[in-house]
Amino acid sequence: MKKYLSVLTLAAMLAAPAAVMAAGKNLLSAHILNQQTGKPAQNVEVTLEQKQGGGWKMLNTATTDADGRIKALYPEQTPVAGDYRVVFKTAKYFADQKQESFFPEIPVEFRISSTEEHYHIPLLLSQYGYSTYRGS
Repeated sequence: MKKYLSVLTLAAMLAAPAAVMAAGKNLLSAHILNQQTGKPAQNVEVTLEQKQGGGWKMLNTATTDADGRIKALYPEQTPVAGDYRVVFKTAKYFADQKQESFFPEIPVEFRISSTEEHYHIPLLLSQYGYSTYRGS
């Protein structure tokens, strides 16, 4: 009986890190890189909204870290497939850099079709242009 319990205890201990990792992974992340400087865009507010009917419902707001990243943008709730948008609030970022910018904010609409996948929205940013794509 002791041997059986030891095997079960060992199995539980080995499975625990995988369960913690799966539970800790957020559905959505974002990253901003300033193309002009080649450096991450730090302290940029980013909002997440979900399309509902003819409008948008705010789900979360976060700020990019020193590496220009938001590792967990989806709120702590059960993910739902649907249409979403992230809005990168870039006006303050450029004002803090003492630069003008043509785009005070950059909305990026996208669709979450599978809540079992991870979605990453990178933004390559400059004062007068930007590009984005689905990252990994």
